[in-house]
Amino acid sequence: MPHYDLVIIGTGSGNSILDQRFADRKVAIVEKGVFGGTCLNVGCIPTKMFVHTADVAATPATSARLGVDETLDGVRWREIRDRIFGRIDPIAAGGREYRLEHADNANVTVYEGEGRFTGHKELTVRLPDDSETLTADEFVLAAGGRAVVPDIPGLDEVGYHTSDTVMRIDELPSRLVILGSGFIAAEFAHVFASFGVEVTMIARSGALLRVEDDDISRRYTELAAERFDVRLNRKTTRARRTATGIVLEMEGPGGAETAEGDLLLVATGRRPNSDLLDVAKTGVTTLPTGHVAVDEHQRTSVPGIYALGDISSPHELKHVANHEARVVQHNLLHPDDPIVADHRFIPHAVFTSPQIASVGLTEQDAAARGVPYVTATQDYAGIAYGWAMEDTTSFAKLLADPSTGQLIGAHIIGPQAPTLIQPLVQAMSFGLDARSMARGQYWIHPAMPELIENALLNLPLDA
Repeated sequence: MPHYDLVIIGTGSGNSILDQRFADRKVAIVEKGVFGGTCLNVGCIPTKMFVHTADVAATPATSARLGVDETLDGVRWREIRDRIFGRIDPIAAGGREYRLEHADNANVTVYEGEGRFTGHKELTVRLPDDSETLTADEFVLAAGGRAVVPDIPGLDEVGYHTSDTVMRIDELPSRLVILGSGFIAAEFAHVFASFGVEVTMIARSGALLRVEDDDISRRYTELAAERFDVRLNRKTTRARRTATGIVLEMEGPGGAETAEGDLLLVATGRRPNSDLLDVAKTGVTTLPTGHVAVDEHQRTSVPGIYALGDISSPHELKHVANHEARVVQHNLLHPDDPIVADHRFIPHAVFTSPQIASVGLTEQDAAARGVPYVTATQDYAGIAYGWAMEDTTSFAKLLADPSTGQLIGAHIIGPQAPTLIQPLVQAMSFGLDARSMARGQYWIHPAMPELIENALLNLPLDA
């Protein structure tokens, strides 16, 4: 039974912890799948490469309003797919090769198999031909999460895809049914619709992207309904395959109905892999959501065991996992001088069309918590660059403390929303109030950031 100073489970952000400062430690890395984690292989990076291609393909649909006549002559799906994974797969393979063969990793042993705790600080790894039980002084749980598949009769029999598999299909379907209404569903709806696929979105609730600010969710739902077949307030009761496709049976406001497609994408969320690791066997506690419970130092309930990324964070964002990895790295190296993770102002983006970005409190959150706030909105149509784009539906919405002017939330729906929100994240992180931000610097005219300048000036602050 080999004993290690440190065992890291997962090769996403957890893989970035090791550097030359760990050269004097005996380390093991455990990976049950592909090196690089969710983001690199099945998440943010490949999806955004598809999204950018989809944005290009969607241009003809909106060019006529600018007086330009364009046509989409064709989409070479396999070429798109192979270009994207032709770049990503070698990166994953290179990461594996580096850990296995590079001289810098003489102190690192890689176990390629599924790990599961079988006792206190005891991990058994199932290997292709055997199993190995490891013990260690310290562990880092960075094993990520996986797609959730709802318990719907017939679902397994008809065959379906999740975000883990749908990007590698061989042919574009003519019709795609997406079960789900969150960011994964929204992004893939945009991708496939832009490539000419008829898309149906099925939501249990009365709106799409419900975690967003209500105004953002409402606007996106309206726009999506103009582009896709959106079914709200539907309960899916059964899946079955027919001679013409996959059929989902549903109960909706009008009674029983069906939706049919050639391919089914299940995009109903993700869950942490704490159960696959059986973390309870080593004494680590979890939350009702399944996330590993950690303190501000990313420490679990067991001394010497840390957790980071999707297995412990409800945000499930790569930039959060990277931040937490840096915190864990420092605390492993300097246990007597630990640092804390900063989760105050975590932005996120949805790369659908239109793009969406958010940071801080939504208005419904602020109201529910009794936080004093004022709001302001600025339409893209009210700035010169918005005129250039003939944009009539996009806007930014800000929330601020009326007495101090400190921003407490920002939400944007429209072109380049993830870029436009960054100065607001900076202002919130460093305590810059709205008035100082608006008037204490130049804003390039007529660039798109004037959207933010005007939204800041629109806030009805006390002073």
